[in-house]
Amino acid sequence: MGAVNINLDEKFVFTAKARMNIGKVIAAGLILLAFGIFGLSQGWFDPAPKAEGHGETHSEVIMDDAKLLASHAESDQHEGHSEAHAGGHHGYHWSQRVIMNLWQNNVWFLGIALIGVFFVCVNYIAWAGWNAAFKRVHEAFGYYLIVAAPITLILLLIGGKDIFHFMHEGIMDPNSSNYDAIIAGKSWWLGTGFYYGRIIFYFVAWIAIFMIIRKLSIQEDEVGGDQIHQKIVTWSGFFVWIFGITTSTGAWDLIMAIDTHWFSTLFGWWTFSSWFVSGLCVIALLIIYLKEAGYLSGVSTEHLHDLGKYIFAFSIFWSYLWFSQFLLYWYANIPEEVFWFNERMFYNNGNYTALFILNIIINFLFPFLYFMTRDAKRSMTLLKVGAFVLLFGHWIDFYLMVTPGTLKEHGGLNLGMLFVELGTTMIFAGIFLYTVLHSLAKAGIYPKNHPMLQESLNHHT
Repeated sequence: MGAVNINLDEKFVFTAKARMNIGKVIAAGLILLAFGIFGLSQGWFDPAPKAEGHGETHSEVIMDDAKLLASHAESDQHEGHSEAHAGGHHGYHWSQRVIMNLWQNNVWFLGIALIGVFFVCVNYIAWAGWNAAFKRVHEAFGYYLIVAAPITLILLLIGGKDIFHFMHEGIMDPNSSNYDAIIAGKSWWLGTGFYYGRIIFYFVAWIAIFMIIRKLSIQEDEVGGDQIHQKIVTWSGFFVWIFGITTSTGAWDLIMAIDTHWFSTLFGWWTFSSWFVSGLCVIALLIIYLKEAGYLSGVSTEHLHDLGKYIFAFSIFWSYLWFSQFLLYWYANIPEEVFWFNERMFYNNGNYTALFILNIIINFLFPFLYFMTRDAKRSMTLLKVGAFVLLFGHWIDFYLMVTPGTLKEHGGLNLGMLFVELGTTMIFAGIFLYTVLHSLAKAGIYPKNHPMLQESLNHHT
């Protein structure tokens, strides 16, 4: 396809109708969440049986399966709330489910925003030309980091103790009744000052480097030349280096620290792979949306084909990491390692079992069979369907990472998911889309002086 029929000065117009549609999504999410909160407060959506209906408690199951840990009451070590044990629920309150859903969606959309910037940078440092025609789409993801930063800090300040066991009073104090020796042994990493300092550093580093790259990208439109392009390559390399470190440590701090007793050296990579597939799916969906709205005529089926191949490849990469971790832990069957999977498969009244199985089916079997075909990667309709399905699958993946560690038997698959979880996700999706589309409209939709733009416009596979 030649570039002669393409308007390189094309700009995306974020219309009032588009804003209104996104506003409707957010409003519908707020209504669902409000009804869900009311239902939770009335006890309608709590999947946990009443205390008298319990057979074996969660702690008894663990003690039976992990006798090696009986000497230090392992079940109490794994619970998210140790200060109250009334009714066998360890002080559970319905508001914790709301906090956990806010946290899960915040972390998921934060990762998608990071992937947008990462994908820009990795294509720059690889001197890859194919991406230039649509790089402004996922470049705009970076603006959501500015939104995610205050949300993250507010949730930590308001609900940190509902999310993380290590934030509880006296948990690291040997003289406290809440003392936990295992968590205290990690105090050098999980100390309040150092923990909050890292979170702030992550956002400052991510946002600062993104804003530099974005500013240079806009300057390139105005003045052109290879000098600015080389500066972007340099800053992209710096971002990828920071990204490689902080997304791993960030995954530990934002997700793995929920199950403070459990650890995985593979967790950072696993989280990255789930974020990456999610980010690629959002990129593909936005490109399709823009093309259907009459934009990005320079983005062809060949570009979508390559995006589809990325989605397929990293879905298999996710499967490899997930199964590698699961197989090694399950084969070794060390109690302090395997309890993490037990909580998602067998314990907690089996509330997460269906989601656990669905996670594997959607994120491994579905892309393996669906995206293997050429048409699924070249047809906008088929690619759209596949991307939506995988987004749902990786939402489940993050739900299983975050929720069971704190909510235990009070979370999982039940009617409340139609209101609390769905409503929260719609709110975050609406905010994310509004931020990205608003940012996309601030500059030309094509980086018209990108030295590899013509190569991208004539891209063929």
